Amino acid sequence: MKLCPPMPRPHRRDWLRAAACVGCAVVLAACSGNASPDTVGSISNEAAKDPAARALDAKSPVKVAMLLPLTGSPQTAAVAKGLQQAAELALFERNAPSLQLLIKDDKGTEDGARAAAEDAIRGGAELIIGPLFAKSVAAVAPIGRQARVPIIAFSNDTRVAGNGVYLLSFLASQDVPRIATYTVAQGHGRIAALLPDDALGKIQEALFRAAVERGGGTVVAIEHYPVDVNGMVAPVQRIRDAIRTAEETGEPIQALFLPGGQDTLPLIGPLLPRSAIDIQRVKIVGTGGWDYPNAGRERILEGGWFAAPDPGGWREFSERFAKTYKSMPPRLASLAYDAVGIATTFSVGPKNSRYTAENLTRATGFTGIDGAFRLLANGTSERDLAILEMQKFGLSVVDRAPGIGLPSRAVAGTAQVGFN
Repeated sequence: MKLCPPMPRPHRRDWLRAAACVGCAVVLAACSGNASPDTVGSISNEAAKDPAARALDAKSPVKVAMLLPLTGSPQTAAVAKGLQQAAELALFERNAPSLQLLIKDDKGTEDGARAAAEDAIRGGAELIIGPLFAKSVAAVAPIGRQARVPIIAFSNDTRVAGNGVYLLSFLASQDVPRIATYTVAQGHGRIAALLPDDALGKIQEALFRAAVERGGGTVVAIEHYPVDVNGMVAPVQRIRDAIRTAEETGEPIQALFLPGGQDTLPLIGPLLPRSAIDIQRVKIVGTGGWDYPNAGRERILEGGWFAAPDPGGWREFSERFAKTYKSMPPRLASLAYDAVGIATTFSVGPKNSRYTAENLTRATGFTGIDGAFRLLANGTSERDLAILEMQKFGLSVVDRAPGIGLPSRAVAGTAQVGFN
């Protein structure tokens, strides 16, 4: 039975070559499309350029597995579906006819992830993309190491990175220092912070303190809140009291660091004006978690700054995704697209020399939907981040990404991703 996602009619024949269902895994073969050689990128292994090697690859497809919580909670399953669709779109838009993508349901659990990884490796997967959650990544990592199959995961918990596990996600180690340094440089040197009371919040606090101090600023007050609307009230009031006290002493707090995302900001945001925190006098700043649909309608965020990739590439990708699937992609969808882009880049060449640490961590890096990035030897990633201003109906770039010595974003309006 042949399967494919809904595609725009004018392009259906151009994009889809074959898609077959094998057992419980969906195996999707990418087609050649109209991509130019530049969209494929260079392969570091010289043997990959040999015609005989290419012919062998054509007979023996390169299998890459993607582990996703497709049957998790409704919200999680919706994100997983968007990641799968983005991966399929990457196959359709890139020229890698030898690559097959095996979609595995990890059920959002550790046991499910282990079973999915073992099944993928038995099926011949040379690379694992995913899982989404840190606990699932930790469960899969030993299996990948034993089989010498690297993992490109979507978790943002750096504790699970390294020794064959690479995190393609947006990491606190980059967006927190970026926004803290920029905020201080703009004259908002006295800063308070309101952070989630969890492991990520503690990591963000340490990074935030260090970056503010390096920039010559001062952390005046920090509060942690539980992810519960009733529990948020007291920490918000304590921050309000700290702001009032600082104002009365003539050394006002000039900015409030408020990291968070779609699960927390709609809850805590309305509490700030109710506690008489004047966002006209205190600049609200945050992290890439702010980048979710309709975030600008949260009044507390309007006019605020946060660190994230330049939005141009995401806008173009979202338009292509929406045209194809008739829905908007989840924000993490770009990670799935870029992970498949990496997989296609090295999908030619002799087996056991494709997804090596040398290839995955090459100094030239990659240029994907969210701009330039590279995978590092310690399993984390490095990205170009801009400073964006939240507006009611969109985002504005107030400070361009400083550059990490990698190529700029792919050409606008094309199906290219420059994995050069």
